[in-house]
Amino acid sequence: MTLLPKWFAGVLQGFAPLFSARLWPQVQLLVVGALLSPGKRTVTAALRVLGLADDPRFGTFHRLLSRAHWSSLQASRVLLGLLLTAFVPSGPLVLGLDDTIERRTGAKISAKGIYRDPVRSSHGHFVKASGLRWLSLMLLTPIPWAHRVWACPFLTALVPSQRYNEQRGRRHKTLTDWARQMLCVVQRWCPGRELIVVADSAYAVIQWLSDLQQGHPITVITRLRLDAALYDAAPERAAGQMGRPRLKGDRLPTLASLIHDPETHWEHVRLNRWYGETNREVEIVSQTAVWYHNGLPPLALRWVLVRDPKGKFSTQALLCTDVLQTPLRILEYFVQRWQLEVTFEEVRAHLGVETQRQWTDLAIARTTPALLGLFSLVTLMAHERWQGHAPWVRRAAWYDKTLPTFVDALAEVRRALWKVPTFRTSAPGREMVQVPLDFIERLADALCYAA
Repeated sequence: MTLLPKWFAGVLQGFAPLFSARLWPQVQLLVVGALLSPGKRTVTAALRVLGLADDPRFGTFHRLLSRAHWSSLQASRVLLGLLLTAFVPSGPLVLGLDDTIERRTGAKISAKGIYRDPVRSSHGHFVKASGLRWLSLMLLTPIPWAHRVWACPFLTALVPSQRYNEQRGRRHKTLTDWARQMLCVVQRWCPGRELIVVADSAYAVIQWLSDLQQGHPITVITRLRLDAALYDAAPERAAGQMGRPRLKGDRLPTLASLIHDPETHWEHVRLNRWYGETNREVEIVSQTAVWYHNGLPPLALRWVLVRDPKGKFSTQALLCTDVLQTPLRILEYFVQRWQLEVTFEEVRAHLGVETQRQWTDLAIARTTPALLGLFSLVTLMAHERWQGHAPWVRRAAWYDKTLPTFVDALAEVRRALWKVPTFRTSAPGREMVQVPLDFIERLADALCYAA
């Protein structure tokens, strides 16, 4: 294959110090193969699309994931640095935190467990799935050419099942334990930057939220139960008062009771974006309180009740650990959380997550985070490609799309890579084959949108 384009090599160059000089060319080829492969994202599929199906050194590409010495944590740090340089050079970092289940079976996949399948389950129907649980941290950032916020994964960790840890005599770490460690790592990587984390109700845990307020506080925005025990702040201690200082004040009415209280004063606000809608009107009411449960530290928070005047969704409550945040800003941050679900769907549909077939522990721990990180790499490469001209958006008679989506960004990268006019045959030592450029262009148009 010819030398890689400058826009492609420029994005990957930051990862070069993580690999030896012998491994780095293989890493670049594997990334190109993962981008161009339709269907399954296996190592063999990447080799086939590169014309290396007859290369007797195919085992070196497999060992790159299963044995080679390189740090995926350091790769995450480099990827975050590239994203910040391109999209968020200053200001607070808005991060999305969520877990997903990769459905995998097999006796050799030791870290798998039985979990609730969030995609197939509903409120009245519970579906279990065998697979691996991944916790992903994504940067929620506006993409200039897409005119919307995207969730770009940069740090993903495998959360082994409880049975896996018990069989090996290890202490089982919960999702919140992993989340706290990941956020502390990012805080060390970005000293001086404010972190704002958006998560779902699984992370509305008093102990976890309180731990993140120690030292340099990390702001968390998540859902809050309507029946949560909320209190006034503890009154000031009087001079000479005996006994232990109070942790909380008087009990406040539950948020559920405020919904139907005629004395609740709702404020009308308009959001620029609301789950696919624009200029959406909702009603909110907000106040500060202390969330307390016996045996746990008191947590000062700002709660926000959100009501739909159109009645399309039920009233819900949000919490923010930064009491100085405005209610409207809290709501705008939380709406961005849906982009995490969009990213999970995109990587399954277009980057082959759940189609890989590695079974060794190290290869499993590296492959899925790499495919999720590939979403961010495609975004960065498309950003480089579209710096000098307007994005190309694929339209159809039934879908008059005006703004590019991730599939358009992936198609742009694939189209540029497929137009490289020189490919080599699969067996080493054979002559180079010159492929007509017009054929490559037609092939690119046919394959760039292939899943």
